[in-house]
Amino acid sequence: MSTVEEEFISTVSHELRTPLTSIRGFSQTLLNSWDKIKDDDKKKFIGIIEEQSNRLIHLVENILSVSKMNAGEQVLKEVNINEGIRKVLPLIENQYKQHKFVLKLLPNLPPALLDEDKFQQIMTNLIDNGAKYSEIGKTVTIETSIAEDMISIKVQDEGVGIKEEDYDKLFKKFSRLENYLTSKTQGNGLGLYITKELVEKMNGKISFSSSANGTVFEVKFPLYNQEDALKCFQMS
Repeated sequence: MSTVEEEFISTVSHELRTPLTSIRGFSQTLLNSWDKIKDDDKKKFIGIIEEQSNRLIHLVENILSVSKMNAGEQVLKEVNINEGIRKVLPLIENQYKQHKFVLKLLPNLPPALLDEDKFQQIMTNLIDNGAKYSEIGKTVTIETSIAEDMISIKVQDEGVGIKEEDYDKLFKKFSRLENYLTSKTQGNGLGLYITKELVEKMNGKISFSSSANGTVFEVKFPLYNQEDALKCFQMS
């Protein structure tokens, strides 16, 4: 086994152990002392179990994404970008109930030739990232358009921004940036790494811009049909 593989297994094992330990601990407390625990504490413990379960699910999805990337599995078909975004958004809204999510989707957006599951993983990672690193009550905006003969998807948050010295770390495996919000959130440093890999495997591009007022991630995919783009401009 290579050093990289050993590092991956070691990191993943640690990331799995933390939420599993929390879930087991609070579950055992509830089972063993249900009658002695106040109702408010019960709700708090159940909330922690739900939060850690979501963390575990997200981690497993990311691990599966890495494994699929390495296996080269990809099923390309025409994908409706706007509908794909609408599908994943309710899941994230449910997790971040105190955030605001705004959609600015270009009507009649032409389809792109993508792997639908991987596209939804990309959008889940980017929107989740925008919410995770923004204060409660802030807005995450998702916008679609056509730019430079490509379909553009922008995810803009109102977080603290990314320091220039951290730019090189952004898409690296197991890399997490340090700011006062990262101490409040849980992650494994795989989300943006996987997102970049998936985007590029489907002939797309990913970029970002950041300031003290927030960060914008932009993903671009080639148009499946140039004639559809012309129709889109005529109808919008």
